Amino acid sequence: MEAVVGLLLMLLAVCHGVETSCDGRQDGAQCYGALGGTVVLQLMDNASEIFKFQWSNKTTRILNWRSNKIVSNQIGNRSSFTPSNGTFMINDLSRTDGGDYTLIMFDSDGKPAEQRALQLTIQAPVSSVLLDSECLSQGEMRVSCSSEGGDSPQYSWTLDGQTLTDAQLLSGSNESENITLRQDVSGQLVCSVRNHISSVSEEETISTCGFIFIDCILSNGTHVSQWVLEASNTLCIKPTTASTTTTEAPAMAANNNCVCLVPSIPETGYSTIMAGVLSALLILLIVGVAVVCAHKKKQNNKPQEKEDEQELTYADVNIVQRHRRQMQQRAETEVEYGQVKFSQAPRRTVEPAGDDCVYSVVRKGR
Repeated sequence: MEAVVGLLLMLLAVCHGVETSCDGRQDGAQCYGALGGTVVLQLMDNASEIFKFQWSNKTTRILNWRSNKIVSNQIGNRSSFTPSNGTFMINDLSRTDGGDYTLIMFDSDGKPAEQRALQLTIQAPVSSVLLDSECLSQGEMRVSCSSEGGDSPQYSWTLDGQTLTDAQLLSGSNESENITLRQDVSGQLVCSVRNHISSVSEEETISTCGFIFIDCILSNGTHVSQWVLEASNTLCIKPTTASTTTTEAPAMAANNNCVCLVPSIPETGYSTIMAGVLSALLILLIVGVAVVCAHKKKQNNKPQEKEDEQELTYADVNIVQRHRRQMQQRAETEVEYGQVKFSQAPRRTVEPAGDDCVYSVVRKGR
């Protein structure tokens, strides 16, 4: 019957508040209960094995047990004790329920056999969490996490499921109530608030505040290095290389007014590009050498032209008939050669040998 009553009281407590449990079988146990809720304290394994015990706080003997029965229970209207497992359940907890408790067990002779201490702390549970974010003048984002109710709240932050790092935080820490995020941080931000008896979280999708970072040298030599609102940027062109949390050395870009420094390609990207360029240059070099060698070989295989190759040119050839021998040699003709020229080959000039003859005008005498 006591077990049934205890179960009913436990169900009633669950419906009306937060239920916590604590193992009080170790001396010096630290236990927590929710304000208005229920706490289940395990004081021993089995009360039937103990002849007598008393459970008290500093001012009141709350539970008195002797010879397998409850002698007295000062808070019986909102508590119950289950001898079979040694648990004592207290409902509708109030601030006054917190404090130090002492359990004293006696042997059959009435002498103290064992004594244990327990500390019970009552906390108000966290009921809800509110996230509030705002963009600051330099593109940072300030986010505050506030909770309603809740004693001794503890805060924690995650971004896209991962704990916030120092590289993402401009101020505050992962356990702060208020934090300031750097200009390039975006994603699913979650704030969790908890204490020993409750935990509540709230999430918000955040994006950057529309700022870009520029590092410019103006035409007058002024060096400008700051975050500016992209929509009203008049100092420099928008960076073309995307980067979120880069700390690489910037690369150069220019417009009419200034020289801008935009985030550079990561080192691994440079390595890939340089490897591709070197490979292309090597291929071009090999192809060029092959073409030159093929051309040279073709020139060497051409037959050499004869140096003494000449072309005979006949010019002004006249046929003159002879008048003296008209009867016998009417048909005989005389060939007159004029200006017989030898043209040398066009590619190479060959000087004639000493015994070579060049005929300029050849005439046959009568």
